[in-house]
Amino acid sequence: MTSEPDPAPNRSRTVPVQPIGAEHVEVPVDSPMPAPEAPGDVRPQHDPAEVRIAFLLFPGLTQLDLTGPAQVLTRVPGASVEYVAATLDPVPSDCGLALVPTATFPTARAADVLVVPGGDGAFDAMLDPDVVAFVRRTAEHATWVTSVCTGAFVLGAAGLLAGKRATTHWASKPMLAAFGADPVEQRIVDDGAVVTAAGVSAGIDMALWLAGELAGQPAAERIQLQIEYDPQPPFDAGSAEWADARVVTEARAAAEDARGERVARAAAAVIR
Repeated sequence: MTSEPDPAPNRSRTVPVQPIGAEHVEVPVDSPMPAPEAPGDVRPQHDPAEVRIAFLLFPGLTQLDLTGPAQVLTRVPGASVEYVAATLDPVPSDCGLALVPTATFPTARAADVLVVPGGDGAFDAMLDPDVVAFVRRTAEHATWVTSVCTGAFVLGAAGLLAGKRATTHWASKPMLAAFGADPVEQRIVDDGAVVTAAGVSAGIDMALWLAGELAGQPAAERIQLQIEYDPQPPFDAGSAEWADARVVTEARAAAEDARGERVARAAAAVIR
């Protein structure tokens, strides 16, 4: 993608169903028949009156990766939210703030939207078979599977990024290739039903875009106004694109030193 996704309200992700007993139209045998949709074009269904959203919790997550999108998506009309973890015990984030789950992996209901946050804890979560199994199971029926920051590596460990264009935190982005992904320099990447966001604050942008997909652009704009999301940072230092190249190179090397071995282990379990 060369530009941000277009949050057009008419891009439906539901699949129309032919009711049982509905009228059938006779088609002459010599009439050209339309080609069937490719399996990858068929989207799971969800009831627009209730959008079931699951947020994954794991120790060491970056809380803004989760709470930023949550502040947006809980305001989507019909939103019904669960915060899912291995147990119902409070989950410590990487800043010391504990988050309280509302469901566990076995008890969580099927979700239309899955949000996977990042943080250094994501690199342990991607090696946890229970986390990976939950993500895979949820992705089978979800309309949207999303990640924020290094949460993309959990999606990769679940086998959801192979052949996909994806993004993550700039310092760890090259390592996405280990899962068969195509890492791209973009704040939000929409590749089919999988949506990945860059580092931390990009999760809010992704959630607003997704709100537009779920409820239409006017609803998403109302949410943006409700949370007064009008970023005006005091410093112009938030992107690796214009940061000092030496600093960026050193930070990426440090990230690979700290996380590369875990990424290789997780990728080896997925890429055969």
